[in-house]
Amino acid sequence: MTEVTLHDHLVEAIEEAKGQDLISIDVADLTSITDYMLIVSGTSSRHVRSLADQVVLAAKEYGEPIIGVEGRENYEWVLVDLGDVLVHVMQKEARSFYELERLWSDVPVTTESNLE
Repeated sequence: MTEVTLHDHLVEAIEEAKGQDLISIDVADLTSITDYMLIVSGTSSRHVRSLADQVVLAAKEYGEPIIGVEGRENYEWVLVDLGDVLVHVMQKEARSFYELERLWSDVPVTTESNLE
């Protein structure tokens, strides 16, 4: 599976799990670490856990290796590393505190409404 197809599949899985304020940032030309970053909010630690689990399940269904999952201690911010796609699942408070979107402000950001 190509990273674009993986990206699209993960977006679909996140939307099905009711992720909020989903954005996609194409960072392929800026870093060799990953091609895409998905950032999504959950309403509670339980919702963040559910979203992260859904991302892992969706990747496994397509045979994509999970490089790592960090943040399962308290589910305020969970990072799922799939190599070509990094998924940040965050509670709203953590997301507004860390402002990841601001760090990549020079990169065009795609919001959920125009990801498809």
